[in-house]
Amino acid sequence: MMFLIDAKNFCTDAKDLMEFLHTILVIFKIVIPVLLIIFGMIDLGKAVVASDEKAIKTATSSLIKKLIAALVIFFLPTIVSAIINLTGQKDDNGNNIGSTACIKCVTDGNCESK
Repeated sequence: MMFLIDAKNFCTDAKDLMEFLHTILVIFKIVIPVLLIIFGMIDLGKAVVASDEKAIKTATSSLIKKLIAALVIFFLPTIVSAIINLTGQKDDNGNNIGSTACIKCVTDGNCESK
């Protein structure tokens, strides 16, 4: 049996799934950077308590790398959404269509059918 998927209405039909994926993305966008910062601070705290100059420099470098990774993870969905918005498919009214609309739904949470 063959199932045909109407690409134009797929996002509308799978709205619940898209909203769930958006929720998961928002949770990851918050939890992962917070955990990276907390673990970096714990490493730095251990080095400071040990009073080892080399360990403090290493932990500081590690904390800075984790802060940068946290920022990248936090802003990655926004960057991807901006690129999709610039390069995606649009109809005559400027509304996103096809896979562009699905991805915008997941990244921005804008799952309204137009």
